[in-house]
Amino acid sequence: MSGFKDAVAADIRNVFLNPDEFAEIRTVRYDGNEYADIPIVLNGIKFDKRQQTAADHAQGLYRVTDVLHVSRADLGGKMPERGLPISINTKEGGVFFRQYYVATAQDTVGMLRIELEAIDE
Repeated sequence: MSGFKDAVAADIRNVFLNPDEFAEIRTVRYDGNEYADIPIVLNGIKFDKRQQTAADHAQGLYRVTDVLHVSRADLGGKMPERGLPISINTKEGGVFFRQYYVATAQDTVGMLRIELEAIDE
């Protein structure tokens, strides 16, 4: 059984998280740590009209949702917790970071799938 898990881990690293294939090299800040130049796959940037309550008078804001795929080892072995902030630079080597909040996180054979949310204009 470990042979299969090893093969999956190798495929994740050599194909899905390969910058020449799908991944991009970015810097991620989470839980007080900075993980510089790690391979990630960031899907999505979807804008939805956010739900407003009667007491909410901030108009023109939208909820942004993205999905981050990253190796758990590249995040120091941490499992991201719902509601905590996570920031990702906007391009490789970039100094500007977009801040999100963790909506959900799943670990499948060491590969994290993290749904992210942010508010944007």
